[in-house]
Order: sequence, then structure tokens, then C-alpha cells
Amino acid sequence: MKRVIVDYNKLTNDILDLLVEKFPDGYNYKDIISFKNSKNETINAVEVRTEDTVFLVKISSRLEETMEDYDADEDNFDDVFDSDFDEEVDDD
Repeated sequence: MKRVIVDYNKLTNDILDLLVEKFPDGYNYKDIISFKNSKNETINAVEVRTEDTVFLVKISSRLEETMEDYDADEDNFDDVFDSDFDEEVDDD
């Protein structure tokens, strides 16, 4: 299974759909995954999955705001995010 780390500014509507579906009332402390990236920095993220990919979405206050705005007005949400991802991690 492919694992992809996604930053707030690289979110797609599909990933936002997954986040809002999995965390309709927001995420809790127990939902947060902490790990070290290739630069040895601690990253906090929440996980959402598709059939073939695990997305680790980096946590920030802007992520929470975006999820709330997207859920409140899903039909009019502007797709202003790139479809590229920050980092891809091979699942060894």
C-alpha cells in the first residue's frame, strides 16, 4: 500500500472529503499520529485511507479551519489546491 504525506496547502477535494467523512466533528488527540520525517522533524498528522493509499495529512490550525469551511459549504468550496503531494513514502 502506498503512503503519502500531505501538507495543508496540497489538499485536494477528494482528500478533504475523506477527512470530513472520517472526522465529521473534528479529530481528537487519540486520532493524531506522530512520526519523524526524512529531515528528522516530528510531524503530527491524521490518517485517511483509500483502497490503495494511506494519506497522512499534516495537522495545522489551517487544516481545522479548512475542514470546517468545506463541510459547511461543500458545494461552493473553491478547488485552489495543487494535486501534487509534498512527500511520498514507500511502504517497505
